[in-house]
Amino acid sequence: MTTQELAHQYDALADKRDDFCRKNRYYYSLLNKQYRYFVPEGKRVLEIGCSTGDLLAALKPVLGVGIDISSQTIEIARGKYPSLHFYAGEIKDVSIDDKFDYIILSGLLGELEDIQSFLQSLRRFCTPDTRVVIEYYSYLWRSLLKIAEATGRKMPQQEQNWLTFSDISNFLKLAGYEAIKSERTTLLPFNIWGISFLTNKYLAKLPFFNALTLDHFIVARPLFETPQEYSVTVLVPCRNEKGNIEQAISRTPLFGAHQEFVFVEGHSQDGTYEEVERVMKAYPHKDIKLFKQPGKGKGDAVRFGFAQAKGEILMILDADLTVAPEEMPKFYAAIQSGKGEFINGCRLIYPMEDEAMRFLNLVANKFFGLFFSWLLGQRFKDTLCGTKVMFKHHYEELVANRHYFGDFDPFGDFDLIFGAVKLNLKVLELPIRYKSRTYGTTQIQRFRHGLLLIKMCAFAMKKIKFI
Repeated sequence: MTTQELAHQYDALADKRDDFCRKNRYYYSLLNKQYRYFVPEGKRVLEIGCSTGDLLAALKPVLGVGIDISSQTIEIARGKYPSLHFYAGEIKDVSIDDKFDYIILSGLLGELEDIQSFLQSLRRFCTPDTRVVIEYYSYLWRSLLKIAEATGRKMPQQEQNWLTFSDISNFLKLAGYEAIKSERTTLLPFNIWGISFLTNKYLAKLPFFNALTLDHFIVARPLFETPQEYSVTVLVPCRNEKGNIEQAISRTPLFGAHQEFVFVEGHSQDGTYEEVERVMKAYPHKDIKLFKQPGKGKGDAVRFGFAQAKGEILMILDADLTVAPEEMPKFYAAIQSGKGEFINGCRLIYPMEDEAMRFLNLVANKFFGLFFSWLLGQRFKDTLCGTKVMFKHHYEELVANRHYFGDFDPFGDFDLIFGAVKLNLKVLELPIRYKSRTYGTTQIQRFRHGLLLIKMCAFAMKKIKFI
């Protein structure tokens, strides 16, 4: 079917579109809820194949633009949502100069004649921070959807391109994008009181059942060359780490357009604060700042330190130096080159030095890695490595959206991980060699802190997976 023929088909169905939505209001409420998880309010949103504009309006964009090939459908959308902007025609024929935070492709790829060329045409609307949210049907539901069309429960569509995650990922690569994460939802698209709620909220998110779901999502980002150099803030939270302070400065290689060190000292008993003052005088050519931590815990130190940071890239270097300062240029190169937007250290690839990590800690790290890979929809092998790197403007957006999770994390690791995933940032794990301490003792209490981590996992399931 040509684009013109498809436009005529949807023109003929335009007056019935809202009737189909009312018949399936429960199903569309599930879709809207999932989209609202991916797309925060107040963003610049472009939806291709917007139909009568209901989804676009539900996202509450600061700038909302909808495009559809059906002129009759667009007229209905303009009447319903006059504050949004709607255009009739193909994407190549629409004159729009804006860039967008999110581009929505809801069920659209299944109807396109040339998916690669279409995705390439979207790049003119993208910045490096743009996210493309793609929704498509599972092939397992093909016969059931045909029955729904035949019985009048679903709006008729032409024969679909039945695509898998691998198919779409390949198209994205060919067009200059990268898939970041995926999600699958909806086992029961109709409402059976009580049963549908439990099935779609919980059962559909579990392994095996998740593979049987109807709606699949991919969040992708465009890939751009990023040759510029960035200024860097290296945050060093430190408590009772006097013997490591000077090495944190002397062993960190030069990289970036400018390098700033921010020490946040946490009420030490061994003279750590005074040692930082001494090192500042001993290295006057270094940009070193020192602050007394206002609260307690590493999470508080990280949040306070990042609030003082001036660099365009934010890095955490734990003062125990179990991640060697010499590794930090690798983290910078990974984010500067655009390979990732949230760089997470991984200690579980290379062999560790003796005593670097106790056996129970190793087991816990492996468990949390597997759990969070399932929970977050991106690969995590080591969630508890303290070295994490991200752009400052992404961190500021994370702070602005912190109300979604709240102030729940005394460690700081999960606040950053959950926030980065909620922002749809590309997570990249960087293998490092984990060293033994040469000064001081660990401040981790395995069982008490382990219980806190389990509580945070349950919290995260509620806010991320079982939404």
